[in-house]
Amino acid sequence: MNDDARPDPDVLLAQWRADEARARRGRLRIYFGASAGVGKTWAMLSAAQRERAAGRDVMVGVVETHGRSETAALLAGLDVLPLRGVSHRGRTLAELDLDAALARKPAVLLVDELAHTNAPGSRHAKRWQDVEELLAAGIDIWSALNVQHLESLNGTVGAITGVRVHETVPDSVLDDADEVVLVDVTPDELTARLAAGKVYVPHQAERAAQNFFRKGNLIALREIALRRTAEHVEDDVRNWRVEQSGPLGDAGPPAWNTSGAILACVGPDEGAAQTVRTAARLAGQLNVRWHAAYVETPRLQRLDAARRDRILAVLKLAEGLGAETAVLTGEDIAAALAAQAQRLNCATLVVGRATPATGWARWWPAPSLAHRLAREAPGLDIVEVARAESSRRLSSGPVAARRSGAAMEDRPRARWPAYAWAAAISVAVTLLAVPLVGVLELANIVMLFLLGVVGVAMRFGRGPAALSALLNVAAFDFFFVPPRLSFAVGDIQYLLTFAVMLAVGLLVGQLTAGLRFAASVSASRERRAQSLFELTRELSAALESTQVAELGAAAVQGHFGGRARVLLTDANDRLVIPQDAAPGFDASVADWAFRHGQPAGLATATLAAQPWHYVPLKAPMRVRGVLALEPAQPRWLLIPEQAQQLDTLARQIAIALERVHYVDVAQQAVVEIESERLRNALLGAISHDVRTPLTALIALAESLQTLPEGGEQREAARAIVSQAHQLHALVSNLLDMARLESGIAGGAVHLRRDWQSVEEVVGSAIRAARPALGNGAVQTDLPPDLPLVEFDAVLIERVLVNLLENAAKYGAPPVVVTARAPEGSLVLGVRDHGPGLPASLKGREQTLFDKFTRGKAESATPGVGLGLAICKAVVSAHGGRIAAANAEGGGAEFTVTLPRRDPPPLLAHFA
Repeated sequence: MNDDARPDPDVLLAQWRADEARARRGRLRIYFGASAGVGKTWAMLSAAQRERAAGRDVMVGVVETHGRSETAALLAGLDVLPLRGVSHRGRTLAELDLDAALARKPAVLLVDELAHTNAPGSRHAKRWQDVEELLAAGIDIWSALNVQHLESLNGTVGAITGVRVHETVPDSVLDDADEVVLVDVTPDELTARLAAGKVYVPHQAERAAQNFFRKGNLIALREIALRRTAEHVEDDVRNWRVEQSGPLGDAGPPAWNTSGAILACVGPDEGAAQTVRTAARLAGQLNVRWHAAYVETPRLQRLDAARRDRILAVLKLAEGLGAETAVLTGEDIAAALAAQAQRLNCATLVVGRATPATGWARWWPAPSLAHRLAREAPGLDIVEVARAESSRRLSSGPVAARRSGAAMEDRPRARWPAYAWAAAISVAVTLLAVPLVGVLELANIVMLFLLGVVGVAMRFGRGPAALSALLNVAAFDFFFVPPRLSFAVGDIQYLLTFAVMLAVGLLVGQLTAGLRFAASVSASRERRAQSLFELTRELSAALESTQVAELGAAAVQGHFGGRARVLLTDANDRLVIPQDAAPGFDASVADWAFRHGQPAGLATATLAAQPWHYVPLKAPMRVRGVLALEPAQPRWLLIPEQAQQLDTLARQIAIALERVHYVDVAQQAVVEIESERLRNALLGAISHDVRTPLTALIALAESLQTLPEGGEQREAARAIVSQAHQLHALVSNLLDMARLESGIAGGAVHLRRDWQSVEEVVGSAIRAARPALGNGAVQTDLPPDLPLVEFDAVLIERVLVNLLENAAKYGAPPVVVTARAPEGSLVLGVRDHGPGLPASLKGREQTLFDKFTRGKAESATPGVGLGLAICKAVVSAHGGRIAAANAEGGGAEFTVTLPRRDPPPLLAHFA
């Protein structure tokens, strides 16, 4: 077979995992419409009634009828989940009871108004997040959504209708939906329904008809809804073609191939959110990946806290819409963005339209970002986004609202001390140079002033350096250029000196400030890399989970400040909550993050009001714990670089925990293997040494049976013979067990396979077990058409003998031996009619087949618990399996399943 045609095992494994996760996850059906009143809820309830009539478990979680009698009538007969009351500002708000829905776990749950914002204090801020948790629990969800609630279309619909809604849903929710049902009516029909009072109550309907429900608006919204639905259907077709192509690519590549990605350029202006939404929309239409980047220059680094928070909120919005975000640094925004686009292989750049110049700037306008990008990267497509008439203000979230001690840190620092120092340094240089007038040439004195400018630029930045350059030129003219102590210039050549001195001062200040900015950026990156390196080095030497937890918490706390804790799991894979929890730490939120494998708390969409940020420690195999952080600066968690740093630290801690875990597992396995090997060697040695004198003892005891009948010596001889035979059987079991296990471990179990008659093997096993069975009845259920089966007759007979002896010891007659031969296997069964397996073994029946294990620990029945272990070893050597269970009607039943193949034609004929 050609190696190139073989499937990629990594691709197959990823596909298998995706299919397994999809099978566990519930299915999401969204009833999608252009606007309110098209009949989404009515269609959803109608389908629910049909499903209920078909016998499916359908439940209503929350449905908004908006006073429509036809819609309310469809609730009849459906189970309705009681809503949860939430107190807010003296009012009680009715919300979906998420915990009750998870406990009830219906097959289908109806959750209307997908874009609804939950009341403060709820687990999730948005209802669509509740739906995500319900889907993860395996519950199918039906919901309804209007086109204006999609995040990427929010600005477009707002510009068309003049109404901007504040409740939005990320586009990924609709994209990931398993089914999208378009509910559509014509604009004329919708207007007639509005006039008839089937959409809103009369006074609301009249106002809506004059604003949102104008015919032009409805036509445009209908077109957008149809196009969005068509895009979802196109994605379904494309995914279907990819799945049908198979792992070997039998059907060839998909028909829709696109190349290149989109890079959205985020700036400090208010239109940045519209730029991000447009980029997300384009990426969805072109089915390409997209990125968002913000370039921080020395000038932008001095923005006030409000504008910085707005930038972080836009980046957070981009992440919610599916983008990969980055914060770049550089002197030239266009050059940094062009380099980022080239690195990410982005073919299209999306930028916001520049603000029209006003005042004197109209006469000397600076080139826009789009023009500069066109010069830097002429091979890239540049899309300029129109400015929105009104922009919905993005909330910076609870991080910006709750700054606490960080408020003073985030507040822009006063700049006047830097300018005061610049002026003072200029005065100091002037006082230093005045005594040197007769000693140094004026050109050398100019160098002293330039040195002062450099010093100011290095310490205080670009603005103070410019002020220092201006003051130095003025001081040089006043104190050193003839006529002195006057701004008059005797020699016209000094005007050129002033100009060059000012230009050089400004240029040196600019370059020095730029180097200072680059040095600070490099130092910040070095600190991040150094913290990762130190943590990796320390974790590599950790040998216990507690050491990993302490080192990880110290590293996170050293980087982010504040307080950090690493919560580990116990032997039962449950999160261990510390007893000395810090103030504000919520154990339930940490447990939620651990169970769901998702971040929660501060700077997330789940329980964002919490002061702590909880990150699950995801290792390659499983979640190993939770990292809890209360940072010194909460807003740092919104910066992409800092969030990536936290994720990287958490990943390193998780990998270290998994490494320590598997080191313990490996050490324990080595100890168990060595112990098992030693025990087998000891058993084998004892069995060999005991068997020889035991055989002589049996012979001597049997010779004593020749004594006259009726004597006490003869009865004693019989007892000795009986006990010696039992001891001989025990020694044989020990020797067989040691031989089998050593053979299995070394891969050297040699089976003498041959085509055997199952009836003959069963008959010989019953005869061999007759001393143990005594007078107990043995029944057989063997079909006359049993085929010949290939196995080791001696070992399989030993298995049946041990099972019959076990039934005689612990069960009651009659003992039934059965055999049947389904396709590809042989199934043997041995059943008794005794008390059955102990109740303490329920769910742990396989432990009966462990060595030295008995059904009852204390019993008068002789035995050491090796018979069933030998059975398991023999059956495993044949590639089969053995099981134990309580039989219907009483008693225990042991089932042996052996693989089989069809016998050769000649043997099949004789069989």
